[in-house]
Amino acid sequence: MRGRHGFQGPRRGLRRAGPGPDAGDLALTDADPDLLLRVLCHEFRTPVATLTSLTRALADDRSPLTGDDRRAVTALAHDQAVHLADLLRVAVAGSSALAPATWPAEPAAPLAEILRGAAVLVPRHRRRIRVTRRAGGCPVPERRTRQVLTNLVENALRHGPPEGRVGIHAALRGSGLSILVVDEGRVDAALVEALRRPAPAPGVSGLGLWIVRRLLAADGGRLHLHRLRPRGVALEAVLPRAAPTG
Repeated sequence: MRGRHGFQGPRRGLRRAGPGPDAGDLALTDADPDLLLRVLCHEFRTPVATLTSLTRALADDRSPLTGDDRRAVTALAHDQAVHLADLLRVAVAGSSALAPATWPAEPAAPLAEILRGAAVLVPRHRRRIRVTRRAGGCPVPERRTRQVLTNLVENALRHGPPEGRVGIHAALRGSGLSILVVDEGRVDAALVEALRRPAPAPGVSGLGLWIVRRLLAADGGRLHLHRLRPRGVALEAVLPRAAPTG
């Protein structure tokens, strides 16, 4: 990956932005009666935005998709439809369905297959991908990891500059499987606060990152925030090298 704003050698530009959250302390606040409604409203927004982006990519004659891209689009569209069905199940089951202990086992898939679908959400001229071969072949819980990456990419598109680049990088490191989603925005107090909260704040601000942290926690993972120099934000999802699938 080449370019300015921390995108050249992204790992060298990383600087931790305060202490990372303790995934084990993420709370489901039963005292907050509208939490389930807020989660559902937020999570419906992501698959709707994703399906909109996918249909736009399919209809773009100026940048035709490759066969691999079309297969990735099909897989991601199917997964988002399943996710919408799951949200309806959660609405019927109540807030207990938001607890990681209740989530079912799921099949594993190579990370590269999941990254390909998430990458299609970013317009090609803004997309920067760097994945090592070992990381790409690493098996991960398929649907939870896809939801994590979709949420992080949508977050980068929503909060980064309108024409800023979005990077997705993955590598195996001592801490586990590291997946970075990078944009050219800035680290602000609201973002830091969202990553420190054990329970979501009122409203939908920061709710998506709280959901991502819960999804990662279900597989023993964590989410870290880094500043890039001179400008840029990297959200790093770290999963154990052999992440459990249930």
